[in-house]
Amino acid sequence: MNLTSFVERSAGTWRSMRSGHSLAFQQFEEVLSQITIEQLTSHDQRVLDLLESTSQDPALIQSPFRMEWSAESDWEPDDPSEVSSGSCVLVPVPEDQTSGALLRSVGYAEAEQAISQYRFLSDGTFVLTTKYGQSIAEERIWFVSEHVRCRSSVLRTSEGSGVLQTSFASEVRRLTL
Repeated sequence: MNLTSFVERSAGTWRSMRSGHSLAFQQFEEVLSQITIEQLTSHDQRVLDLLESTSQDPALIQSPFRMEWSAESDWEPDDPSEVSSGSCVLVPVPEDQTSGALLRSVGYAEAEQAISQYRFLSDGTFVLTTKYGQSIAEERIWFVSEHVRCRSSVLRTSEGSGVLQTSFASEVRRLTL
């Protein structure tokens, strides 16, 4: 697996079922989401804006993309039917064939711009590590088949010693007929 094939395989609309366990709150959460991943060009204004804010050289990027999500959780205390949604632009900056940095307009664990480190394992699993001010998030994404992928995450304390939250998601591509 390389970065270009990972982004190409990820493009499309996915239906996600995620189970999360918040150790900090001793709460179990089930989330149903729709995730859309769209490939972008290096000349897309959203990509250029993110590059400018991080002072990154546009010549070094590869396979930028945008992700949009809409999620329903059973852990909404006031309104269980409340839908959370958002989007972010992601711009990979490869260091070599299997690793690099990923510029994110919005992070996974904390709603702030972030620079993550990514790498591919020998089995094709994409591993993304992001250090935030209060936590460290590690996500793993792997393909079971062309239209099914899995995602797991672990959110640790900023020192990396304690686990705050874990999750696992199975995602199925929505096919258009």
